Amino acid sequence: MEIETSARLHLSLIDLNGSEGRIDGGLGITLDKPSLNISCHENDGKTEIIFDDGLNIKEKEVYESKIMEASNRIKNYLNINTEYSFEIKEIYPIHQGLGLGTQLALSVGQLIAKMNDNTFDVYQLAKIIQRGGTSGIGVHSFANGGFIVDGGHKKDIKSNFLPSSASKVSPPPLLARYDFPKKWNIILATPFSTRGSSGDDEINIFQSYTPVNLVDVEKICYLTLMKVMPAILENDLDSFGDGINKIQSLGFKSIERHLQTNKIQQIIDCFKENDIPCRGMSSFGSTCFGITDSNNKSLFKDLLEVIDNKGSVIKTNGKNHGAILKDR
Repeated sequence: MEIETSARLHLSLIDLNGSEGRIDGGLGITLDKPSLNISCHENDGKTEIIFDDGLNIKEKEVYESKIMEASNRIKNYLNINTEYSFEIKEIYPIHQGLGLGTQLALSVGQLIAKMNDNTFDVYQLAKIIQRGGTSGIGVHSFANGGFIVDGGHKKDIKSNFLPSSASKVSPPPLLARYDFPKKWNIILATPFSTRGSSGDDEINIFQSYTPVNLVDVEKICYLTLMKVMPAILENDLDSFGDGINKIQSLGFKSIERHLQTNKIQQIIDCFKENDIPCRGMSSFGSTCFGITDSNNKSLFKDLLEVIDNKGSVIKTNGKNHGAILKDR
């Protein structure tokens, strides 16, 4: 059995103030690429993980740990002892703001569940695998694709400001999901000289910088409801970009960006100088994005110069469907 899913952009968390009884919430876009492709079959021996890509030992160890963690959780839930071989045919970097951890865990869980004739909706699966404890963008991207707004968590369920890696509550509800305009190109620029926060560093940031200013939260909500969401429906890239650009300077997103290196701001400035109407940083970084409906021939060259050719620059689009599962 084989599954294919892909990365997502996390544009912003909505409410890390919580004065109205909810926290978290988020905005995101499912990407057509980079992609994750895994095949799986039963193995009479021990669990085996095979990588097709040219990865270094450290990267393999990180991915293997994530795969084993998800595998053990779903196997414990199903009360099975079967061992499996996983072949990783396509994968993208973790801790670069593209949501690989959630896609990897859900993919492994879905493969094992289906191979044991169990059908879970993605919300149930995420609870078992323990993903979506802060942002629901990755979970709902896996299920549905598109542009997503999730509704966060009640404070009587989740009382502390924590990242998904340290939060074991259920995924948040889906508030809105729209097809992302296919004519809008998404440019991803990832400098390898810097990485997003994770683990204890990420927990410390959440605890040190929350709650955020309520005025910022109110502004994010207003921009989301009255600018960003209508702009998606009306295919209005200028309004969409203006809304996202403003959200990127507010609330917890402004903190995420402030804690990054100067390289991130240089990349975003490069998008601005090339007249890209929508730009920002995904999650904790280090991947930055620009969204445009035009073909800017100098943009790639300029971005590669900013990152000193030590990173990647790719063009992709939004993806308006979820993960695809198929028999081999």
